[in-house]
Amino acid sequence: MTERLWGILTDSFPKMLEYGIKVTIPLTILSFALALTVALGVALIQYAGVKGIRQICRFYIWITRGTPLLVQLYIVFYGLPKIGIVLDAFPSAVIVLGLNEAAYMAETIRGTLESVSAGQLEAGYCVGMSWPKIMWHVVLPQAMRTAFPALSNSMIAMLKETSMAATITVMELFRQAQVINGRVYEPLALYIEAALIYLFFCTILTWLQHRGEKKLGSYGGVRT
Repeated sequence: MTERLWGILTDSFPKMLEYGIKVTIPLTILSFALALTVALGVALIQYAGVKGIRQICRFYIWITRGTPLLVQLYIVFYGLPKIGIVLDAFPSAVIVLGLNEAAYMAETIRGTLESVSAGQLEAGYCVGMSWPKIMWHVVLPQAMRTAFPALSNSMIAMLKETSMAATITVMELFRQAQVINGRVYEPLALYIEAALIYLFFCTILTWLQHRGEKKLGSYGGVRT
């Protein structure tokens, strides 16, 4: 029994790791890139107080944060084809994971934008800078440095949430564990093995987060 189990684990590990590297990691990176882009736009619109569009952003955040990620995945992948919108599993997962996380990240970025002193804006206007230039050169760099730990945590959480993509047939790390388990039926051992691979990936991201925080901290002194 021990030899059989060991053989299953040694055979399944490279397969799960391969799908983790080839699918889970790219899915995380693409989803996070989408999330960060959307979150920045939504946060800036709210910070600027653009009427009409601001309310649309608030509605998007309310809907997204108030409904389960799994339900959103099912709506996009299984529901939209009913109205003629058909997306493959992988892009469906990227869109849903990205837009879901963007709603949370937008509030993080908005909070850090509002934490920047109003005097920074006034100083920018005094030297003749336009609002976009003040945002890009003065406010955003300070806000993003403050938001970096929270945004890094969002990326780590997103990596784990990619396992939900298995429910819409994306052949990522967890889905591969399910397929192997369907053949050999060793759920405890295989799912623990999958968990350890996720832990390995998250540990690397956590290390990169700490490195990034130290680097940003080295430039975090008061500027005059």
